[in-house]
Amino acid sequence: MNEHDVIKGVLESVVDLDIDGVSEQVRAALKAGADPRAVLNGGLGAGMRIVGERFQAGEYFLTELLLAGEVMKAGLVPLEPLLTKTDIQGKGTVVLATVKGDIHDLGKNLVGMMLRSSGFEVIDLGSNVASQRIVEAVRQHRAKIVGLSMLLTPMVVSLRSTIEDLARAGLRDQVKVIIGGACTTPGLAKEMGCDGHGEDAMAAVLLCEKFV
Repeated sequence: MNEHDVIKGVLESVVDLDIDGVSEQVRAALKAGADPRAVLNGGLGAGMRIVGERFQAGEYFLTELLLAGEVMKAGLVPLEPLLTKTDIQGKGTVVLATVKGDIHDLGKNLVGMMLRSSGFEVIDLGSNVASQRIVEAVRQHRAKIVGLSMLLTPMVVSLRSTIEDLARAGLRDQVKVIIGGACTTPGLAKEMGCDGHGEDAMAAVLLCEKFV
Protein backbone atom coordinates (compact mmCIF):
# COMPACT_ATOMS: atom_id res chain seq x y z
CA MET A 1 0.00 0.00 0.00
CA ASN A 2 1.19 3.52 -0.76
CA GLU A 3 1.26 6.41 1.70
CA HIS A 4 -2.08 7.76 0.51
CA ASP A 5 -3.81 4.43 1.14
CA VAL A 6 -2.41 3.89 4.63
CA ILE A 7 -3.26 7.44 5.70
CA LYS A 8 -6.73 6.97 4.28
CA GLY A 9 -7.04 3.93 6.55
CA VAL A 10 -6.28 6.14 9.55
CA LEU A 11 -8.88 8.68 8.43
CA GLU A 12 -11.53 6.01 7.98
CA SER A 13 -10.85 4.53 11.40
CA VAL A 14 -11.57 7.93 12.95
CA VAL A 15 -14.72 8.50 10.90
CA ASP A 16 -15.90 4.97 11.71
CA LEU A 17 -15.23 5.62 15.43
CA ASP A 18 -13.01 2.55 15.57
CA ILE A 19 -11.35 3.05 18.94
CA ASP A 20 -9.92 -0.49 18.94
CA GLY A 21 -8.41 -0.28 15.47
CA VAL A 22 -7.18 3.29 15.11
CA SER A 23 -3.80 2.83 16.80
CA GLU A 24 -3.19 -0.25 14.63
CA GLN A 25 -3.94 1.82 11.53
CA VAL A 26 -1.56 4.55 12.70
CA ARG A 27 1.22 2.04 13.35
CA ALA A 28 0.62 0.45 9.94
CA ALA A 29 0.91 3.87 8.30
CA LEU A 30 4.16 4.60 10.12
CA LYS A 31 5.53 1.16 9.27
CA ALA A 32 4.71 1.83 5.61
CA GLY A 33 6.90 4.93 5.76
CA ALA A 34 4.26 7.64 6.10
CA ASP A 35 5.48 10.90 7.61
CA PRO A 36 4.15 11.31 11.19
CA ARG A 37 2.82 14.78 10.43
CA ALA A 38 1.02 13.47 7.37
CA VAL A 39 -0.60 10.79 9.52
CA LEU A 40 -1.59 13.46 12.04
CA ASN A 41 -2.93 15.98 9.54
CA GLY A 42 -4.21 13.84 6.68
CA GLY A 43 -5.36 10.95 8.84
CA LEU A 44 -6.42 11.85 12.36
CA GLY A 45 -7.02 15.55 11.72
CA ALA A 46 -8.91 15.07 8.49
CA GLY A 47 -10.99 12.33 10.08
CA MET A 48 -11.96 14.62 12.95
CA ARG A 49 -12.99 17.32 10.49
CA ILE A 50 -15.36 14.86 8.82
CA VAL A 51 -16.74 13.84 12.20
CA GLY A 52 -17.32 17.51 12.98
CA GLU A 53 -19.09 18.02 9.65
CA ARG A 54 -21.35 15.04 10.32
CA PHE A 55 -22.12 16.37 13.79
CA GLN A 56 -23.09 19.75 12.34
CA ALA A 57 -25.23 18.03 9.70
CA GLY A 58 -27.07 16.02 12.34
CA GLU A 59 -25.66 12.70 11.13
CA TYR A 60 -23.60 12.27 14.29
CA PHE A 61 -24.71 13.25 17.77
CA LEU A 62 -22.93 14.21 20.99
CA THR A 63 -22.24 10.59 21.86
CA GLU A 64 -20.42 10.06 18.57
CA LEU A 65 -18.55 13.33 18.97
CA LEU A 66 -17.28 12.33 22.39
CA LEU A 67 -16.33 8.86 21.14
CA ALA A 68 -14.43 10.44 18.26
CA GLY A 69 -12.39 12.34 20.84
CA GLU A 70 -11.41 9.07 22.49
CA VAL A 71 -10.55 7.58 19.10
CA MET A 72 -8.35 10.60 18.43
CA LYS A 73 -6.54 10.16 21.74
CA ALA A 74 -5.93 6.46 21.01
CA GLY A 75 -4.55 7.31 17.59
CA LEU A 76 -2.20 9.92 19.00
CA VAL A 77 -0.46 7.47 21.33
CA PRO A 78 1.88 5.98 18.67
CA LEU A 79 2.43 9.42 17.12
CA GLU A 80 3.32 11.58 20.10
CA PRO A 81 6.89 10.31 20.64
CA LEU A 82 7.71 10.85 16.97
CA LEU A 83 6.23 14.33 16.84
CA THR A 84 7.88 15.57 20.01
CA LYS A 85 11.27 14.51 18.66
CA THR A 86 10.94 17.28 16.09
CA ASP A 87 9.86 19.83 18.69
CA ILE A 88 12.53 22.50 18.33
CA GLN A 89 10.82 25.13 20.50
CA GLY A 90 12.20 28.07 18.58
CA LYS A 91 9.38 30.02 16.98
CA GLY A 92 7.87 31.69 20.01
CA THR A 93 5.07 31.04 22.46
CA VAL A 94 1.40 30.51 21.69
CA VAL A 95 -1.27 30.60 24.39
CA LEU A 96 -4.25 28.37 23.58
CA ALA A 97 -7.61 28.30 25.35
CA THR A 98 -11.24 27.42 24.84
CA VAL A 99 -13.13 30.49 26.03
CA LYS A 100 -15.18 30.82 29.21
CA GLY A 101 -18.40 28.81 29.11
CA ASP A 102 -17.26 26.33 26.45
CA ILE A 103 -15.83 22.92 27.40
CA HIS A 104 -14.98 21.65 23.91
CA ASP A 105 -11.26 21.19 23.32
CA LEU A 106 -10.66 18.51 20.68
CA GLY A 107 -9.79 20.97 17.92
CA LYS A 108 -7.68 23.07 20.27
CA ASN A 109 -5.74 20.01 21.40
CA LEU A 110 -4.98 19.08 17.81
CA VAL A 111 -3.77 22.60 17.06
CA GLY A 112 -1.54 22.46 20.14
CA MET A 113 0.12 19.23 19.09
CA MET A 114 0.68 20.48 15.55
CA LEU A 115 2.15 23.74 16.81
CA ARG A 116 4.54 21.91 19.12
CA SER A 117 5.68 19.65 16.29
CA SER A 118 6.27 22.79 14.20
CA GLY A 119 8.61 24.31 16.78
CA PHE A 120 6.33 26.54 18.87
CA GLU A 121 6.14 26.55 22.63
CA VAL A 122 2.50 26.01 23.54
CA ILE A 123 0.82 27.06 26.78
CA ASP A 124 -2.49 25.21 26.76
CA LEU A 125 -4.83 26.61 29.38
CA GLY A 126 -7.55 24.05 28.68
CA SER A 127 -11.26 24.73 28.29
CA ASN A 128 -13.75 27.07 29.98
CA VAL A 129 -10.97 29.61 30.57
CA ALA A 130 -11.70 33.05 32.03
CA SER A 131 -10.35 36.03 30.12
CA GLN A 132 -8.15 37.25 32.98
CA ARG A 133 -6.37 33.91 33.10
CA ILE A 134 -5.59 34.24 29.41
CA VAL A 135 -4.27 37.76 29.97
CA GLU A 136 -2.07 36.56 32.83
CA ALA A 137 -0.65 33.73 30.70
CA VAL A 138 0.17 36.12 27.84
CA ARG A 139 2.00 38.42 30.24
CA GLN A 140 3.81 35.65 32.12
CA HIS A 141 5.00 33.76 29.06
CA ARG A 142 5.44 36.76 26.76
CA ALA A 143 3.33 35.03 24.16
CA LYS A 144 3.38 36.22 20.56
CA ILE A 145 0.08 34.59 19.63
CA VAL A 146 -3.19 33.78 21.38
CA GLY A 147 -5.39 31.07 19.89
CA LEU A 148 -8.99 31.06 21.12
CA SER A 149 -11.40 28.23 20.41
CA MET A 150 -15.16 28.05 20.72
CA LEU A 151 -17.78 25.70 19.41
CA LEU A 152 -20.88 27.42 20.71
CA THR A 153 -22.26 30.70 19.32
CA PRO A 154 -23.24 32.16 22.74
CA MET A 155 -19.56 32.17 23.70
CA VAL A 156 -18.94 35.14 21.39
CA VAL A 157 -19.48 37.20 24.55
CA SER A 158 -16.49 35.49 26.17
CA LEU A 159 -14.39 36.08 23.07
CA ARG A 160 -15.22 39.78 23.15
CA SER A 161 -14.35 39.98 26.86
CA THR A 162 -10.97 38.37 26.24
CA ILE A 163 -10.10 40.81 23.45
CA GLU A 164 -11.16 43.76 25.61
CA ASP A 165 -9.20 42.52 28.64
CA LEU A 166 -6.06 42.09 26.55
CA ALA A 167 -6.46 45.69 25.41
CA ARG A 168 -7.06 46.98 28.94
CA ALA A 169 -3.89 45.19 30.09
CA GLY A 170 -1.90 46.94 27.36
CA LEU A 171 -1.09 43.62 25.67
CA ARG A 172 -3.31 43.67 22.60
CA ASP A 173 -0.70 45.32 20.37
CA GLN A 174 1.91 42.78 21.45
CA VAL A 175 0.06 39.63 20.39
CA LYS A 176 -1.74 38.25 17.38
CA VAL A 177 -5.15 36.83 18.20
CA ILE A 178 -6.60 34.04 16.09
CA ILE A 179 -9.88 32.19 16.55
CA GLY A 180 -11.24 28.84 15.47
CA GLY A 181 -14.10 26.46 16.12
CA ALA A 182 -17.38 25.44 14.61
CA CYS A 183 -19.21 28.73 15.13
CA THR A 184 -16.34 30.99 14.05
CA THR A 185 -15.92 32.66 10.67
CA PRO A 186 -13.55 35.14 9.01
CA GLY A 187 -16.33 37.71 9.37
CA LEU A 188 -16.54 37.13 13.13
CA ALA A 189 -12.77 37.44 13.44
CA LYS A 190 -12.89 40.79 11.67
CA GLU A 191 -15.85 42.00 13.73
CA MET A 192 -14.10 41.10 17.00
CA GLY A 193 -10.84 42.75 15.95
CA CYS A 194 -8.92 39.49 15.73
CA ASP A 195 -5.91 38.99 13.47
CA GLY A 196 -7.04 35.79 11.80
CA HIS A 197 -9.37 32.82 11.59
CA GLY A 198 -8.35 29.17 11.26
CA GLU A 199 -10.99 27.09 9.54
CA ASP A 200 -9.21 23.95 10.70
CA ALA A 201 -6.12 22.93 12.65
CA MET A 202 -3.77 23.14 9.67
CA ALA A 203 -5.02 26.61 8.76
CA ALA A 204 -4.43 27.75 12.34
CA VAL A 205 -0.86 26.47 12.28
CA LEU A 206 -0.18 28.15 8.94
CA LEU A 207 -1.47 31.43 10.38
CA CYS A 208 0.92 31.13 13.30
CA GLU A 209 3.78 30.41 10.93
CA LYS A 210 2.86 33.51 8.96
CA PHE A 211 2.78 35.73 12.04
CA VAL A 212 6.30 34.78 13.13
